[in-house]
Amino acid sequence: MSSFVGVLVSDPWLQSQFTQVELRGLKSKFLLTKREKGQVTVGDLPPLMVKLKGLNEVLTEEEISAILRESYPDTGQEIEFENFLRAYLDMQGRTATKSGGSKTSSSFLKASTTTLLHTISESEKASYVAHINGYLRDDPFLKKCLPLDPGSNDLFNLAKDGVLLCKLINVAVPGTIDERAINTKRVLNPWERNENHTLCLNSAKAIGCTVVNIGTQDLVEARPHLVLGLISQIIKIQLLADLNLKKTPQLVELVDDSKDVEELLSLAPEKMLLKWMNHHLKKAGYKKTITNFSSDVKDGEAYAYLLNVLAPEHCTPATLDTKDPTERAKMVLEHAEKMDCKRYLTPKDIVEGSTNLNLAFVAQVFHRRNGLSTDNKGISFAEMMPDDVQVSREERAFRLWINSLGISTYVNNLFEDVRNGWVLLEVLDKVAPGSVAWKQATKPPIKMPFRKVENCNQVIRIGKELKFSLVNLAGNDIVQGNKKLILAFLWQLMRSSILQLLKNLRCHSQGKEMTDADILNWANKKVKSTGRTAQMESFKDKNLSNGIFFLELLSAVEPRVVNWNLVTKGENDEEKRLNATYIISVARKLGCSIFLLPEDIMEVNQKMILTLTASIMYWSLQQQPAETSESAEPTETAAEPTELPTEDTPSEIIPPSSDHDKNAVTERVSNLTFDNTISVTSETSQAENENPIQNSK
Repeated sequence: MSSFVGVLVSDPWLQSQFTQVELRGLKSKFLLTKREKGQVTVGDLPPLMVKLKGLNEVLTEEEISAILRESYPDTGQEIEFENFLRAYLDMQGRTATKSGGSKTSSSFLKASTTTLLHTISESEKASYVAHINGYLRDDPFLKKCLPLDPGSNDLFNLAKDGVLLCKLINVAVPGTIDERAINTKRVLNPWERNENHTLCLNSAKAIGCTVVNIGTQDLVEARPHLVLGLISQIIKIQLLADLNLKKTPQLVELVDDSKDVEELLSLAPEKMLLKWMNHHLKKAGYKKTITNFSSDVKDGEAYAYLLNVLAPEHCTPATLDTKDPTERAKMVLEHAEKMDCKRYLTPKDIVEGSTNLNLAFVAQVFHRRNGLSTDNKGISFAEMMPDDVQVSREERAFRLWINSLGISTYVNNLFEDVRNGWVLLEVLDKVAPGSVAWKQATKPPIKMPFRKVENCNQVIRIGKELKFSLVNLAGNDIVQGNKKLILAFLWQLMRSSILQLLKNLRCHSQGKEMTDADILNWANKKVKSTGRTAQMESFKDKNLSNGIFFLELLSAVEPRVVNWNLVTKGENDEEKRLNATYIISVARKLGCSIFLLPEDIMEVNQKMILTLTASIMYWSLQQQPAETSESAEPTETAAEPTELPTEDTPSEIIPPSSDHDKNAVTERVSNLTFDNTISVTSETSQAENENPIQNSK
């Protein structure tokens, strides 16, 4: 099998900030300087960096030198490649600020973000505080701290222990976090805070947030731009949750014919909201088409037309007659206030075109009064669309996994978004760096159908090189949106990356491939080593449905993480569900990045059970890299349906060595399925660590 060559960086976050093309270019320039000088020092960087793209037109060599002196006073200090990359990112941030970069850089974080601008929008902050005060004011734990003062740092101070962010995630997507797993003491020690933030970040990924550039230490320190960025994503997910045909079948009214329903299925929630807005504006006689939530709504006219058609009883002709945009904005919000829709905006935000807040405002209007028919023939069509529960769950898991990788494209609808092949090529480039021939690929938007087929054919070619089983799968099957075959390919891709992670981490594997049987045997031996008798026969063992085995496995790898007083015997569906939700939250709290649902445990979904077990194994091996061969030696006799990349395959999925300094507990949020989160053991009461379920047996 051919091996793929890519530039590797030990820090996954740093790796995720660059494409392989960018890394190869920067590495080449760095090595050229090193060959010429013998070593690269701080003093060598200004003449090198002033020539780099994005810096040469904004910063002078002297300015670069001054910026570098802030971090490296000694110009003779030797610089390694990763420090050079960090310095370059810092310079990019400075250039964006100097050239008049966005004033609202706390906007929804994107996977493609390569610079962090340390500025925040006070207006956005005030709106998010109002949102939190409104939705969490009755929370038993937080109500003593609310309402927050938007003019102070109350928000950031409260966010430091992680409870607020966990609660906010549950407001956005109820049931995501089992609140029994949140550490809610009034005074938390550093390890408990770290656990809360780890739970928060892994749960945020599980609802679709992009968090490749945020770590637990960022949240512990409550860095304003990162905290607001995460909060804005969570609120956005909450506000746009109903903008799909499944939740709001009336949206089918936005298209003229049932054949166009496919178009609706492929729309991102923001695009759906724009389509809904333009639908009503057209009915109201508004001549323009709104394409964004910034410049197109600055004058307030579109809002005036929209609110007039949705709530004519509050209509005021003077709103359109006034010539002053600020005055019109005030009148629009007075109209909105009568509809109870004023929470997110001020007149200034409309006039200045604040994208995030305008989007939030329009979403709120949609929720209050969407103006769509409740008696439409198309509704029955939308409701009759096939909804295979199993397919839907797998689509969700793979979609969230892909979005957690830090690729530049955000996937909203898996089956629609992969049909042009580009997303799959991006994922393959993450899992097997250098495998994609980008010169032969076509970037969206793609008008010519044969270009989509070319992209998908390359996907299949790479899959065959990775030894995937692709007997009945061709590029055109992906273009046609064949759900069964797309899911089959993605499962092999996800499984391959998981097994490769485990193989690379286990230093004594001696080059042998990791197999499903190795994971199974490791889990059974780990539980048995603690004196417990529960075992699983396979990843489809129906006895797993009560969750007891996984709770014992989690307790085996970290005794303090499971509170057995909260565990049920799993004798009926309700008890099984309680255990399953607790398992998922405890695993995320430990540091596992997983995307399964409680139903996957209760129904023993073989694929999701494997990913859960492998994730726990990965975390455990990180804490004990020298684990004995008895508990982790590969099984030679196990059947291996999918051959993995060879050991000499350089890949971004190789984890860096973790720093286990207990005085600096940090997390590097990985750009793959699993995270490098450090969890430190502290003493707990004997009552919490005893297993009453096991004892009752």
